[in-house]
Amino acid sequence: MSELVLVVDTSGRNGSLALARVAEGKPEVELVEVVPLAGGTFSAQLVPQIAEVLAKHGHSKSAIAAFSVISGPGSFTGLRVGLAAVKALAEVLRKPIAAISLLEAVAWSSAGRGHVLAALDAGRDEVYVGDYVLADFPQLHSERLLTRDEFVIEANGKKVVTPDAGLAEILRAVGVPYELVPYPSSKIIARLGWQHIQRNDVIPPEELEANYIRRSDAEIFSQPRH
Repeated sequence: MSELVLVVDTSGRNGSLALARVAEGKPEVELVEVVPLAGGTFSAQLVPQIAEVLAKHGHSKSAIAAFSVISGPGSFTGLRVGLAAVKALAEVLRKPIAAISLLEAVAWSSAGRGHVLAALDAGRDEVYVGDYVLADFPQLHSERLLTRDEFVIEANGKKVVTPDAGLAEILRAVGVPYELVPYPSSKIIARLGWQHIQRNDVIPPEELEANYIRRSDAEIFSQPRH
């Protein structure tokens, strides 16, 4: 018997939500529909679009069996909107949540397996870096925020996976092997989420938190100066 997983990504300039059909004990994920969300309007779009896509395919919210949501790193405002919507729905429905790191999704977009560094441009000459081993399932070693210089040193002798052409160009210039992949799709996020769910690697709504890696400006500038 198939079930529905709601997939949400509001971590970047633009986002998406998707409805995926899955079956217990099977790894396959069938995307029923993917709905792009325009950046800057997540708070106005997300909840109505969820209701609309469910109704379009003849489902009510109670048909959702689980959630797969990108928990960060990314836009502070965007992540808050997406996570708040998922948390509210999951609390009402009492359904599990698979909180997926965007870096994990980048790593899982690789065509290869083994030890990789997933990298995302964090702005301010900084890089989000996830250290993963890819086998049947991504195994996390660490996730950190590094300066670009620190990143180049860390990447030396390793394979880097990134969707950012700018980072790829930096790596090419210093002779570090890399794989340029597309930004993680709803299919990748759905597949990862379903793997987490089948492994019971899920969290209840009250434990869902953003994985910012970097502190917000408000947190940084509110610290007392010595």
